[in-house]
Amino acid sequence: MKNRYKLIVLFAFTFLGVCAYGQSKKIKKANKKYNQFEYIDAIDIYKQVAESGFTSDELLLRLSNGLFFNAKYEEAAKWYNQLYDLKKGKLEANELLRYAQSLRAVGKEKESKRVYNEFLKTSLEAQGNFNSVEDYLNIIEENSERYTINELAINSELMDFGAHASNDTLYFSSTRETRRSIGRVDTWTNQPFLDIYYSVADAESDTFSKPKLIKGDVNTKHHESTPVITKDGSTMYFTRSNSTNLYDEKDNPITHLKIYRATKNEKGEWSSITDLSINGEHFSNAHPVLSPKEDKLYFVSNRPGGMGETDIYSVDIFESGKLGKPQNLGPEVNTKGRESFPFISRNYELYFSSDGHFGLGGYDVFYLNLIGDQPQLVNVGKPINSEKDDYAFVINAVSKKGYFSSNRSGVDNLYSLLETKSIKDLLEMNISGIVKDKETGDVLSNSQITVRNQNNKIVKTLVADENGRFTTKVNRFQDHTVRAEKPEYLPEEVFVYRKQKEANVALELNKNVQKVEAGVDIANLLNVVIYFDFDKSEIREDAKVELEKIVAVLTKYPKINLDLKAHTDSKGKANYNQRLSERRAHASMQYLIDRGIDKNRLKAFGLGESQPINKCSNDTECSEEEHQKNRRTEFIIKE
Repeated sequence: MKNRYKLIVLFAFTFLGVCAYGQSKKIKKANKKYNQFEYIDAIDIYKQVAESGFTSDELLLRLSNGLFFNAKYEEAAKWYNQLYDLKKGKLEANELLRYAQSLRAVGKEKESKRVYNEFLKTSLEAQGNFNSVEDYLNIIEENSERYTINELAINSELMDFGAHASNDTLYFSSTRETRRSIGRVDTWTNQPFLDIYYSVADAESDTFSKPKLIKGDVNTKHHESTPVITKDGSTMYFTRSNSTNLYDEKDNPITHLKIYRATKNEKGEWSSITDLSINGEHFSNAHPVLSPKEDKLYFVSNRPGGMGETDIYSVDIFESGKLGKPQNLGPEVNTKGRESFPFISRNYELYFSSDGHFGLGGYDVFYLNLIGDQPQLVNVGKPINSEKDDYAFVINAVSKKGYFSSNRSGVDNLYSLLETKSIKDLLEMNISGIVKDKETGDVLSNSQITVRNQNNKIVKTLVADENGRFTTKVNRFQDHTVRAEKPEYLPEEVFVYRKQKEANVALELNKNVQKVEAGVDIANLLNVVIYFDFDKSEIREDAKVELEKIVAVLTKYPKINLDLKAHTDSKGKANYNQRLSERRAHASMQYLIDRGIDKNRLKAFGLGESQPINKCSNDTECSEEEHQKNRRTEFIIKE
């Protein structure tokens, strides 16, 4: 085993993170006649109130959300910050997410990360997602038992790994002893050198012929392994160990790995070996694999500038055969540990091995869809992964058959696999929902639906059907927001937590521009609620915030005149409640007058307990919450 790990270290490294639907409709200018429609833009009203120094949780949230929905991120960040301070950081998960996204949109990365981490903490605590090792192991267990596996009969007593299937021929790497390898022992590992072999499959018997060394100039006195062959069978990329002119502190020659290219000649032999331009003398490259279009080469390297011990890179292959500049696949794939043995399916699904991502053993096989709406890294689970090293996973996306390598039996061997259940089924969450008018309950057909992931990236756009319904599939392991938009309505969002298989949501939209006319209560339009202390008529501080909304409306629309109608609950004597309501109505009117509103535009009425909005009249038993609903002030537009 000691020598095996020396070879693994050498050759396997085992090296072997927006546009809104549209701006709100512009406010129509007030018509000259008071009894014609007026239009109130809620965002402008809230902003005027907040800028005058009167704030509340509800006002700041509505203002911040309104700005966010309209892609005014700089202003949104400002008001979310005030909301954050006012609530002493105790924001809901979706509020934290929008705040973080607003900060990120205006380049405030440090603040955005801080808020986003708070969002993650809130989100994870709410759902218990991946906040413990046990939880993650449960997810791996859920991903498991999707394959049947078998050890190949062509394995030897020494190392066999790294299968590549080309038509009916299987290529792989081995240190097995053959006539050619007798006497050729690597003095460092005390094992034969790795060579590339092939074996032909018999489709009828599902067996392989006796392995043979490939013909030509590829196998040499050095180590050769991990071949990949183009679809036309004319070109091979492979890995070879290469002594350099460099020496270590003990004056031993330093050996690196390089990727070479070979072509098949008329005799069927591999020749014309070429040293690729991506190689270097001070680092290693290994384990090449081609993209489905064969216009990119993926490989492993410990070149300078990487993220860990070994990273996976890609490089463009031009029509001339020249290579571009290697690109690191980034933190979604690479870690501070070792990533190795990439494979790209015909559907651009990346499989690779890693000891840097959490897994079951040393090297585990992981999956990532490179072109999906929301790339999600997942451990492919058992039986592919074990407590040992599992690597070099390849699969045919059509037949669902493939191969992988493992040392679970004590030596590195080749295994066949058959996928019996698609990994995509494990990754998807089905979100379905309905869009309605909040006031009327009517379904809103043809509403625009936008789904964003936790990084604020749009991952789905669709349109609700004639019944206001929609359905879509997203990444199950990410949080999402679902937004509904429709002309003449304010956008609305709902938050969907990760890890669910099914999620049903309802989105209720409010009118964006409110039509107001004689008899309409402005309090309902702007969510104005005036509260008084028990048996008091003085304007409280929280009531001042509400009254400032009315001030803003009356200032912006000078043709609007109001009747202020104050009500009480049914507690106490009717005469007393009548006088109390009159005092409260006049106190509210006087506040508006003190804020510059012409008194001739206002009239105050106290209606006592005479007009309850629920069952809570005299001699009726009601809860305090039910009584509170009758303690209200209406701001009715006059004829």
